[in-house]
Amino acid sequence: MKKYLLFVFAGFIIFSCKQQPSHTEVKKSEPSKKDIVQTVLSDDSSFYYIDFNTYPKNRKELPIGVFDSGTGGLTVFDAIVNFDEFSNISRKAGSDGEIDFNKESFIYLADQANMPYGNYSKENRVDLLKEHIIKDAQFLMSDKYYQSFNDSVYNEDKLPVKAIVIACNTATAYGKKDIENFIKKAGNHVKVIGVIDAGVRGALENFEKEEDGIIGVLATAGTVASNGYVKTITVLKDKMGFTGEIESFQQGGVGIAGAVDEDPDYFDKNLTKPRDNYKGPGLTNDVKIDKALLDIYNFDFDGGKMLCDNKNMDDCSMMQINDTENYVRFHVVSLMEQIKNSNTKNKLKAVILGCTHFPYLLKEFKSTFHELYNYKDKKGNYVYQNFMIKDIKLIDPSINTSKELYEYLEQEKLFNPNGSIEKSEFYISVPNKYNKKNTLNKDNKFPYEYKYGRNAGEIQEYVKVVPFSRTNISDDILGRLKLQIPNVYHLIVDFNKDSPKTKVFDNNTLIK
Repeated sequence: MKKYLLFVFAGFIIFSCKQQPSHTEVKKSEPSKKDIVQTVLSDDSSFYYIDFNTYPKNRKELPIGVFDSGTGGLTVFDAIVNFDEFSNISRKAGSDGEIDFNKESFIYLADQANMPYGNYSKENRVDLLKEHIIKDAQFLMSDKYYQSFNDSVYNEDKLPVKAIVIACNTATAYGKKDIENFIKKAGNHVKVIGVIDAGVRGALENFEKEEDGIIGVLATAGTVASNGYVKTITVLKDKMGFTGEIESFQQGGVGIAGAVDEDPDYFDKNLTKPRDNYKGPGLTNDVKIDKALLDIYNFDFDGGKMLCDNKNMDDCSMMQINDTENYVRFHVVSLMEQIKNSNTKNKLKAVILGCTHFPYLLKEFKSTFHELYNYKDKKGNYVYQNFMIKDIKLIDPSINTSKELYEYLEQEKLFNPNGSIEKSEFYISVPNKYNKKNTLNKDNKFPYEYKYGRNAGEIQEYVKVVPFSRTNISDDILGRLKLQIPNVYHLIVDFNKDSPKTKVFDNNTLIK
């Protein structure tokens, strides 16, 4: 029946470039009982199917895929865009003033509709998270996308990729091996690079071989629950010949990534009082704000940045964070309290920003650590100086990730001789309104309970993947990108404005 419908519909769209009817409209009945890997590899009736027998052989000309749960991974992409540690002629180490990936094109995917990934483990939905991660890889390796959230048909003129960078710590921790196994089953050779190993190497570079000290990890709750960084620190410490006592402490940064990407469960600039659907730290929440530490948190209460159910902030029975810097302050203080209460004799020397959203707030992290180093109690005693050095090194794993990607392309002779980074493409997931099984709120987003309440194995198009535009990226986020990662912002503007893959409805949807 499905093949018949496809055949009939083809008569209406034969003029377009390889477009087919959406599977969510053609088939909305019983979900597939197969897992996502089986579906991609063997179910040729599925939207997610890829015929790997036809995967391009000339891989040099293919783009490089990069994905994250949101726009945070653009910080990793920014590091790649600006990477200049080798000669473009000799390929030997040494900057030559020209970016090293200037002839490579990239395809970036932000799975914004399903983010934040860090909450899936807390809600016992790791299997669903892994399904999302395989779908992310499937998108990068397939040729399908939608031009807009309103489209009922998809295009098939996107290039597959020659390498995948997982620009997400949670996805690396939970899904890197799954993607590698999936690619192996497909008989393909696409390289998968994650950010965790890169971050640990960057942190260890700040220690002498026999030095004692502490590495802190600020990451999503999911990444912390996976112990991905702690395990990797242990393995690489020994592998790289470090003999000193290097301890590690983790803090799950609940709410930071969500606030950066303006997830309403964590941030809503229009609020003036607490709301029921808040999922961040609070006085009685799973992640608790300690009233005894309010002076140390030093929250900014102005302009709705902290929400209280009482006009007098000292008498709040409900308190909610509603500002990115306040989230940073809460979690940095929580990390330092962990270290102080552990009775360690070592000092914190390096902190891995183990979420790709966190580098957007680098200034806030630096100022908060500096403030805590100088913080004194009412008796005039320094509270944290015995447990931290003055200038904490903040590690952004993206630099080491860029280096690993470069070395792979050089080793496999996969550099594109004729391409251009100006041809890079940017896509984002949005809830699929044509999927009648979906539950959406008034803002046409997945409510928290639905987002984390779905079951793995029900293979369906929860989302559509569409190009970046002002219909799916807010002005506030665009302003942050323009200010903090201007070279990437320039590439996004060019893609939105010039690529035939984008659909600009009017001047208000144009990124400029």
